[in-house]
Amino acid sequence: MKKLFLSIFKLIYPQFTPRNHSIKKLFLLFFLQKIIGINRKVPWPVHFTSTIKAHEKIEKGTLEPGAAPGNYIDGRNGIILGENVWIGPNVSIISMNHDLNNYEKYIETVPIEIGKNSLLLNRCTILPGVKLADHTVVAAGAVVSKSFSEGNILIGGIPAKVIKILAPYIEQ
Repeated sequence: MKKLFLSIFKLIYPQFTPRNHSIKKLFLLFFLQKIIGINRKVPWPVHFTSTIKAHEKIEKGTLEPGAAPGNYIDGRNGIILGENVWIGPNVSIISMNHDLNNYEKYIETVPIEIGKNSLLLNRCTILPGVKLADHTVVAAGAVVSKSFSEGNILIGGIPAKVIKILAPYIEQ
């Protein structure tokens, strides 16, 4: 039964990557997104409390951005997510900012890039133009306003800074 449902779910969401989702959770995502219409246009499963703007400018890796509750993902300037990027609950990824001299204008900048095997923990915020190297862990509550070109690091704080150097990521 689960195989059949996953096959049908894959037809509805061609970009879906099956993980350890229960059929109940997948059905709830489908019902709220495709029937009720919350984030209806996003071509991958999104939690009903998450907001995705400009999904067409988001290059997702192997996981679905916005699947965790309370995410705010604004892709208007572009977001590039590497493979195996985990996004925790209430994370904000904001690719576009207001012009400080005219709030009705937006500043265009380069897309946000998050390297593969990265982890964005609860309530962290990634701001426009940031590039994070592979295997970067962003601590809970951190505000990342600048790029980090070295990988295998844990960053945190406001503004974010390197807290710890990590061992290389172990691929499964």
